[in-house]
Amino acid sequence: MSVNLGMPQVSAGARGPAAPPARPADAGPGLIDRFGRSATDLRISLTDKCNLRCTYCMPAEGLDWLNKEQVLTDAEIVRLVDIAVDHLGVRELRLTGGEPLVRAGLADIIAGVRNNHPDLPVSLTTNGLGLDKKARILKDAGLSRINVSMDSLHPETFAQLTRRPFLDRVLKGIEEADRVGLGLIKINAVLMRGINDQEAPGLLEWAVSHGYELRFIEQMPLDADHGWTRQNMISAAEIRALLEQEFVLTADPRRRDGAPAERWEVRRRSAPDVVVGTVGIIASVTEPFCADCRRTRITAEGKVRSCLFSHEETDLRDLLRSGAGDEAVAERWREAMWAKPRAHGMDHAGLGAEDFVQPDRTMSAIGG
Repeated sequence: MSVNLGMPQVSAGARGPAAPPARPADAGPGLIDRFGRSATDLRISLTDKCNLRCTYCMPAEGLDWLNKEQVLTDAEIVRLVDIAVDHLGVRELRLTGGEPLVRAGLADIIAGVRNNHPDLPVSLTTNGLGLDKKARILKDAGLSRINVSMDSLHPETFAQLTRRPFLDRVLKGIEEADRVGLGLIKINAVLMRGINDQEAPGLLEWAVSHGYELRFIEQMPLDADHGWTRQNMISAAEIRALLEQEFVLTADPRRRDGAPAERWEVRRRSAPDVVVGTVGIIASVTEPFCADCRRTRITAEGKVRSCLFSHEETDLRDLLRSGAGDEAVAERWREAMWAKPRAHGMDHAGLGAEDFVQPDRTMSAIGG
């Protein structure tokens, strides 16, 4: 099925919200959607490839990777960032994957963006493999900070979740990123029932002891095996209950300001007057924040995904390669974001709802 949004090169999955009306001429220059949200946070996937095989993301044998010609070039990525910042009001960039550290041109991309936009916050989401060798290079290129995905501090559990015995290498990468000063390091963790859920307090103790900000993420239905169920997912409420066995959590007084994570100040029960750090919980399933979503995503092959759970994508790569000007690319991007669904790829929030249809693409293929 394809939906006519006034944009060529639109692909769609089996299901999604009804086609929206055309974007009005007076909608403004930014990435505005029909519900009044403005996307100012750009996430670009640099590759669909990954050197781990996390059970909640992809099958053990991996996926059919894109070939080199399908993936955006370094120059095309830098140009898209230029268009996003100069024409569309984007104020923050996150580089994702797959695993972005396997992208050969990563440092050149960061340097190109930094040269054109000296004040733009540029962050990277990584699994940390190889970060110990690249942290200084990325810092010197202009990377602002990193998020490292790490679900366990126990080697056996880490290997069970990622199908790779590389916990020591991830920890080494985090330490090196900290040493070279890559901003506030955030650690992303997904809890899986019966596997690593009881590690929640230990992960938080480790994070606050090292000055990192831990962020727990509810498992989302973006796995390659489509085995996700609402019943097996560890909810935000359960995560808070696990943490409160050893910590006192109080709402962070800072404004959330469109951030996906709800933050909590952390105090040890043994010293309840001392704030030792903060923890974030991204509750996409049970406490959705779609009404204040400010993200726009570009996949590794140059397609706009207006929502992580969209069943439609809008191609920018072929438009770039056709010789189109920046404003033509910006206008197609605006139209794609105008069509953004209200929530979870539908006209209502509800990842556990009967009418929710999981996207065909996994998180690795979409870009986080």
